[in-house]
Amino acid sequence: MENTHNITEFILLGLSQNKKIKNLCFLLFLFCYIAIWMGNTLIMISITHSQLMDQPMYFFLNYLALSDLCYTSTVTPKLITDLLAERNKISYNNCMTQLFTMHIFGGIEILILTAMAYDRYVAICKPLHYTSLMSRQRCNALVTACCAGGLLHSLVQGLLIFNLPFCGPNKIDHYFCDVYPLLKLVCTDTHTVGILVVANSGMMGLVTFVVLMLSYFLILCTIRAYPTESRSKALSTCSSHLTVVVLFFVPVLFIYIRPTTTFPVDKVFALFYTIITPMFNPLIYTLRNMEMKKALRKIWCQKPFLTGKHVI
Repeated sequence: MENTHNITEFILLGLSQNKKIKNLCFLLFLFCYIAIWMGNTLIMISITHSQLMDQPMYFFLNYLALSDLCYTSTVTPKLITDLLAERNKISYNNCMTQLFTMHIFGGIEILILTAMAYDRYVAICKPLHYTSLMSRQRCNALVTACCAGGLLHSLVQGLLIFNLPFCGPNKIDHYFCDVYPLLKLVCTDTHTVGILVVANSGMMGLVTFVVLMLSYFLILCTIRAYPTESRSKALSTCSSHLTVVVLFFVPVLFIYIRPTTTFPVDKVFALFYTIITPMFNPLIYTLRNMEMKKALRKIWCQKPFLTGKHVI
């Protein structure tokens, strides 16, 4: 396929050009990235080495932690190294690769959050059918569907962007390669492509968010009839997931649901779904979750784990 662009690299303008701010951001985001790896790895090891893996909610949480690590790793390492560099360059091929992989893992994360909401809906609204509806075979099928959905979303996004002509300028007003900042650099009319991008990214986010909110509305309606103790337990479980959903979806919808325009504040909102949410997910799911706390103590405070034996 013949290239329709004459740009071989892009310049990322990043979060700031101020040296002091860049140094401060370097320390902050380096700490965040280390915390993301430590927290999500801790969750994955604790779930896979305990009986929690048999429960659908934690089965999905394990994959959510993995998608968090993959998703943030498409953006954060480049951001951290760029904060120390004088001139932040990224080749055309690497830029397209970053765009493609970011939307794969972002799509997977959105769909896994939806699967987790479905799990909570079945557990609370259809408890007698929970075992059959959320069998391990069904959970594996849902995770496979999430991965296929993320790949399909990213392929569509890629087909819309990859063959567009980039003739200059080559400065991207962002800290990573994203669709809207790239569309500003295209030297042809992008009105139709912009509408298709909104339909692909924006509507995917909006539809899944509406489905999530509807599922929690049905859950709230159901638990009103529960005894106080059971209601509190159900609310505690669901509130963690709902917090993650709001932290992730609100910035995503702010950026992708509108027409193809960019604002300086977009970079701040993007930090929420690329760094802040993956960092806070482990805390949100463990601080108010007694089963996770027990699993953490059982795995990390007993000698069998240290000697390589699984605690069942």
